[in-house]
Amino acid sequence: MIRAEKGDITRLAVDAIVNAANSRLAGGGGVDGAIHRAAGPRLKEVAMLYAPCPTGEARITPGFALAAKWVIHTVGPVWRGGTHGEPELLAACYRNSLHLAIPHGVRSIAFPAISTGVYGYPKRAAAEVAVRTCRAFVASHGGPEEIIFSCFDDETLAIYQSLLSP
Repeated sequence: MIRAEKGDITRLAVDAIVNAANSRLAGGGGVDGAIHRAAGPRLKEVAMLYAPCPTGEARITPGFALAAKWVIHTVGPVWRGGTHGEPELLAACYRNSLHLAIPHGVRSIAFPAISTGVYGYPKRAAAEVAVRTCRAFVASHGGPEEIIFSCFDDETLAIYQSLLSP
């Protein structure tokens, strides 16, 4: 099942949450900073062992103080007009996060709207890539059983709901 909901990704009781990280995996602003604050200082210590993380790739760490067992860190592309491989790099973020989830027994996973904050990716275009990529992954790999797009605001939630409606 793929669905969208509005809320705080750091409070979701899922197997894994995805962090829209920077390449240093050191924490930062937005959802990245919120996840690091909620997980506690061990997240930064462990995540930095896997740095640098190039755009489109993903790394996995324990969730520490989070409800989620795992945090999958992925680095989204900075929007530069859409002609510098941004859609392909964003799709790689979702695909690589899901590929990491499977061998770790992740049955439920929550994604933020990767790259739509300070990286400037237009929300609707990013959501289209996210939904298309996750649907294709589930169709070819059969899982995870539950994918949640965790939306920070009503505008983002409405975009995802419109794309997910039958």
